[in-house]
Amino acid sequence: MSMHAQAARAPGPAYMDSYLDSLGLIERLHRLLLDVIKDEFERLGVLEINAVQALLLFNIGDNEVTAGELKSRGYYQGSNVSYNLKKLVDLGYMHHERSEVDRRSVRVRLTPRGDRIRQIVTELFARQSEGMESKGVLAIDGLDRLNGSLRLMERFWTDQIRYIY
Repeated sequence: MSMHAQAARAPGPAYMDSYLDSLGLIERLHRLLLDVIKDEFERLGVLEINAVQALLLFNIGDNEVTAGELKSRGYYQGSNVSYNLKKLVDLGYMHHERSEVDRRSVRVRLTPRGDRIRQIVTELFARQSEGMESKGVLAIDGLDRLNGSLRLMERFWTDQIRYIY
């Protein structure tokens, strides 16, 4: 029996239908974001890194972080963060060094080459932001409400994980 068929029999089917629709939208939006990034890099002829790796570089920005910190932020659905970090180091997009305090921990930061990728993603997001605003796709108050709702959902899920045991 499908998730939708099971949900239709549960109490509060209208709420459940809306909730499942939201889950599907969140998942599709993440995949579409990766496709948008992939298309931008293909258009520019940057083919040696994938969209997840570009998003990793964007999210690291000017920071120096560990792989664990990146994993805990949860941006990388369906990807192996350690593999992608190693690949980015091998390709010269990131520096890595062992932590002085904990030799098991490796800290990473962008190289100038990695920073150029971060800048490409930043410019892409700026163009998208301007386009959405100019076309009236979603006004700032709508974005604020959307972000507030998504944060509430994030908090609910975080609490479910934290208190499951």
